Amino acid sequence: MKISAWLAGFWFGSVGLVAALVHLLVFEALRHVFRPELANFGGFVVAFGVSFVGHRQLSFKDAQTSVQQSLVRFMVTAIAGFVTNELCFMALIHNLRWADWPALIAALVLAAGQTFVLSRWWAFRR
Repeated sequence: MKISAWLAGFWFGSVGLVAALVHLLVFEALRHVFRPELANFGGFVVAFGVSFVGHRQLSFKDAQTSVQQSLVRFMVTAIAGFVTNELCFMALIHNLRWADWPALIAALVLAAGQTFVLSRWWAFRR
């Protein structure tokens, strides 16, 4: 694997970690006011901006797509990731009776893998 691929992976993980932390912080702020599913959505919305800017500037800075094209594609990618996240989160908290935090972390990890694949080979195609 080339150094650039390792570097992109490093930045993807770093940006993803920061975005996940933002998501978790917003979730924590909202979960006492809204149902967990809505707090999760609020976290996603705020983290989306962090994620797009970070991935465009760091993870996939050599993208051959325009910013507008990448934004639209990443939005589709992020929404697909959020659907996976929310379905997993809801199944874990409602069906398996997991606590909010472990369920959200598990859902975020699952969605991150999906988001990487779609981002790397479609949204920020090289």
